[in-house]
Amino acid sequence: MRMRFFLPNPIKTLIAATSSPPSSFRLLSSLRSCRFDSALTRNHTTLRSPIGRRMTSIAASVNNESGLARRFWIKFTRESVFAMYTPFVIALASGNLHIDSFRHYIAQDVHFLRAFAQASVSISLSFFLRNLVKRELKLSRAMTPCMRLYAFLGNKFQELLDSDESTHPYKKWIDNYASDGFQASALQTEDLLDKLSVSLTGEELDVIEKLYYQAMKLEIDFFSAQPLFQPTILPLTKGHNPTKDHLVIFSDFDLTCTVVDSSAILAEIAIVTAPKSDQNQTEDQMVRLSSSDLRNTWGFLSKQYTEEYEQCIELIMPANKLDNFDYKELSTALEQLSKFENTANNRVIESGVLKGINLEDIKRAGERLILQDGCSNFFQRIVKNENLNAKVHVLSYCWCGDLIRSAFSSADLKELDIHANEFTYEGSVSSGEILKKVESPIDKVQAFRNILKNSNDDKKKLTVYIGDSVGDLLCLLEADIGIVIGSSSSLRSVGAQFGVTFVPLFSGLVKKQKEYNEESCSNWKGLSGILYTVSSWAEVHAFILGC
Repeated sequence: MRMRFFLPNPIKTLIAATSSPPSSFRLLSSLRSCRFDSALTRNHTTLRSPIGRRMTSIAASVNNESGLARRFWIKFTRESVFAMYTPFVIALASGNLHIDSFRHYIAQDVHFLRAFAQASVSISLSFFLRNLVKRELKLSRAMTPCMRLYAFLGNKFQELLDSDESTHPYKKWIDNYASDGFQASALQTEDLLDKLSVSLTGEELDVIEKLYYQAMKLEIDFFSAQPLFQPTILPLTKGHNPTKDHLVIFSDFDLTCTVVDSSAILAEIAIVTAPKSDQNQTEDQMVRLSSSDLRNTWGFLSKQYTEEYEQCIELIMPANKLDNFDYKELSTALEQLSKFENTANNRVIESGVLKGINLEDIKRAGERLILQDGCSNFFQRIVKNENLNAKVHVLSYCWCGDLIRSAFSSADLKELDIHANEFTYEGSVSSGEILKKVESPIDKVQAFRNILKNSNDDKKKLTVYIGDSVGDLLCLLEADIGIVIGSSSSLRSVGAQFGVTFVPLFSGLVKKQKEYNEESCSNWKGLSGILYTVSSWAEVHAFILGC
């Protein structure tokens, strides 16, 4: 059961209306815009005017920024993403959702609408929600997360509509949920939840949080359960046949999987384990810089790298933005970046910064390394599924493969294949040298090609590369699907200058869904010049594996 808004008495009319698409959309528009605000505030006469609703929306928005409902919504962003990436929602946003699917969705929704319309007659919303909190009713009957989710989806859908688009069959539905009135109603329900929760204990707030989460999950389940009468683009692994198909996932490591760059972690290990400036080193110890000298040296190297990297990026950019995507020109330009990376790494080796680090310290640091939210869960779902026949390869500039292996091993991901540089050791202590394997964009793309070339099977391969920096650019473009995570300005500026197009993954999928049919199931291919952008691993997970 799901809660979003009050209805006058729409049940019989709504069911009949869905037999004719145009009339059903007119009806939905009027129903979704009904006097919900009268149940939220006694001063509903003010809210009936557009200006009144807008002022209330602004005031509620300010109050909600730090409120309980807002904090819950942010905490459960992953669930909103999963709802947005369900096949039903993608098809609805694209406009090619079969009308029978939409009718089924509306018919199921009617059960909720009837119950909630009856509840609105007998009790006020404030009384209803207070009893909800006190009696710990299931939040599947709570309005706040459902209202916020539909307001969120309405805005997302409307962003994709062309300004002059009037042919989208579900435009009325979209306009309603994106309307100022509905957005204001969502804010008001959040404001009400915030007010009702002020006097709750910590334990009671924990209960409300769990119920909020359950309500979000129920919405995902509701969308996922809708029958579809046409092929859909999602999830990517839909129809995957492990006897014929081979899914290969490639990923960068630093700042794609991690929150902090590994070079800074390795330098910090060296600094905190180094001898103090006044501490004598025994003859059998490897001679190391003092901790203060190491910190100064590392600070200088970091500053020098940043300044010269920015200069190198400027130098490799073409004078004028290319009209069309040119992979060859981009590859040639990135050879200059490869030379820069090689020089920078040689400086680090010569400085002695990485000398004398104990392997056990590296492993402990890896175990404590914080991964991006959702990253390890996605990889686990990939490699632990024997029926998927998928491999995950991590391609990284990281100086020390042991750090990566330790990080993923602690997340129960020993199955991942790591391709990175390696420390050399004297016993269990680093010598300061780096065994260079992957230190440039050219090295990365060559490793990418070699992995595919050495794959000893004749199965049809589908490749996905996930990365965040200029160093990933060639791999991102050569993969069948290149996904950019994060917001690297240098990656986007370099790519755009060479004709690369960056498309938000959600809008890209909606566009593909518009064109999708049974014959176009293999329409992903590399070197198209199109890369898809995401803000979280939840989007990657929802796209490839589903909810």
